[in-house]
Amino acid sequence: MITPSKPKGISRRHFSNLTGKAATAIFGFQFIPSHAWGQLTKPVLGAIGSGGKGRSDISGSDQAGFQVAALCDVVDGTRLDVNGKRFRSIVEARKTYSKTRFFTDYREMLASMGDRIDAVTVSTPDHHHFHASVLAMKAGKHVYCQKPLTHGIWEARMMAQVAQETGVKTQMGNQAHANDHMRRCAELIRAGVIGKVKEVHAWTNRPIWPQGFKTAPEKQPVPKWLDWEQWIGPAPWVDYNQKIAPFTWRGWWDYGTGALGDMACHIMDLGYWALLPGSPKSVMAHQEGATELSPPINSKIVWEFGPSPSTSADGFKYFWYDGYINAHFDRSTWNLVKDSNEYNHPDNDVLDGMSFKDFGCVIIGEEGKLFFNRGRNTWVVKASRKIDGFVWPDQSIPRARKQNNYLEWMDAIQGRVERGQSGFHHTGPFTETILLGVLAQRVPDTKLVWNAERMEVKGRPELKKFIQRPYRQGWQIEV
Repeated sequence: MITPSKPKGISRRHFSNLTGKAATAIFGFQFIPSHAWGQLTKPVLGAIGSGGKGRSDISGSDQAGFQVAALCDVVDGTRLDVNGKRFRSIVEARKTYSKTRFFTDYREMLASMGDRIDAVTVSTPDHHHFHASVLAMKAGKHVYCQKPLTHGIWEARMMAQVAQETGVKTQMGNQAHANDHMRRCAELIRAGVIGKVKEVHAWTNRPIWPQGFKTAPEKQPVPKWLDWEQWIGPAPWVDYNQKIAPFTWRGWWDYGTGALGDMACHIMDLGYWALLPGSPKSVMAHQEGATELSPPINSKIVWEFGPSPSTSADGFKYFWYDGYINAHFDRSTWNLVKDSNEYNHPDNDVLDGMSFKDFGCVIIGEEGKLFFNRGRNTWVVKASRKIDGFVWPDQSIPRARKQNNYLEWMDAIQGRVERGQSGFHHTGPFTETILLGVLAQRVPDTKLVWNAERMEVKGRPELKKFIQRPYRQGWQIEV
């Protein structure tokens, strides 16, 4: 159960009961959900977050066949007095979908249009993903949620659980998961093209936003076009400053998950999906620049996994590298300053002569290596044995229609496929693994032994507050 704070203009009783005939009487008959006719021919969508990635999620869903009925954003585009790409996308969304209802609070949107929406996209900062998605799923709405799936480990476990319990169709926004070349590489790895896997390495140049600051910027007046109370939502309070929103929230522990949370759901995807390793046994991080408020400027992380069908008998290690070498945070400009153009990456023994800038990961087996970049279909296999005898496997992973993540979500909703391959059944456990790395960044140079069943780090009870964070008053939740 979610106990919401009071939405503007709606009483608690009205908030919980504004569905069915009451909602129809108030808001008319402009949008009638497909399920009202017994089939989801054109599912009706409510979009939570309309700027930046939210704008592309709305557009992608629209093109996939959804009918956009409601927009929700803490920024009111009709009152904006500033510019910028992300702000322009919010204004554009309001103009493009001018006949939709607009909200700044997704709880109010779901209460007001509850029986008139079939599905939602969740394209908010990380700290809202869980609340928005769980509210929607428990209301019977299909959910497409941006990556990382959640802000915390416990939240990821619960998201997968609620999705299973409600039976709604879900998808996480790691779009490359729908590409044929990623699915084919997963099949090849499982078939043994490089032998049993013993290591996976993945890397990124992120963060390119400010990280590593020690104190918050000075308080500024909240703009008239921004609902700052709703932006903070379930997370700890911080006074408004334009250096926090709309984008640099990623560099705050309380609102984002840093470079690892932002990029690993993309770049670590192939290795995790191909091996399906379950929960890691341990994780350890080395990092530079992290503070009580902000994730590190760069880091190297290693997870240890037990054996699975496609790995060596002793299991395998997953390595992650992020951030620029010798970068530093400049408080006067509130920017991350790069002292070199080289970012963290594996050493030459791992790369085996390949350029780290051409790829994002390498999977190392007992009989070869597979180099992969999610944005290109020019993956490379370097085998240490003759590959002539390898039996190329048949297709075993369903392909997404037109290699499109939104179409795959639509096809799951309409029953053409059982579920999206990036549904919460897969991305919940995957996100848990990634966020365990985020936890390790908070206690660097320390090996954390993970008990997945109990969701706790052995001998470190003080870390429970990071695994399942407390919520701000009015945002408590039970699942």
